[in-house]
Amino acid sequence: MKGGCTCGEIRCELKAAPLITHACHCTWCQRETGGAFAINAVVESRNVALLAGSPVEVLTPSLSGKGQIIARCPNCHVAVWSHYPTAGKRAAFIRVGTLDQTQGITPDVHIFTSSKQPWVDLPSDAFAVPEFYNPAEVWSQAALARWAAIMAG
Repeated sequence: MKGGCTCGEIRCELKAAPLITHACHCTWCQRETGGAFAINAVVESRNVALLAGSPVEVLTPSLSGKGQIIARCPNCHVAVWSHYPTAGKRAAFIRVGTLDQTQGITPDVHIFTSSKQPWVDLPSDAFAVPEFYNPAEVWSQAALARWAAIMAG
């Protein structure tokens, strides 16, 4: 899957399928995106090939107090991916909306639905949790193995 920012300065390619795709309804994601939620596909950073440009990394505050690093285009400032403290720069949370072909990419889980906008109706078969979840109960065995490899360094 290829993608990039709005102006085309940043282009990247995912070399592996995401481990999981989150639709995050927390108020922080709402504020940062200006929308009702953010959709992020989690992948090993080593599986994100930068094809063009060099993103600027911006440390952005978070509810945890640890912040997140958002990789943005230096020209149009679109957020292309984030790095969260748990895995640091070993994992990238790709903004699904920056991918060229978003059809067929649906959230595996809706998180922080306790702060979901009331006018957002989730599909009846959507897996949704009020806050976060235990990955061991949600992720596939293959995704858990890939995550373990990320965390092993």
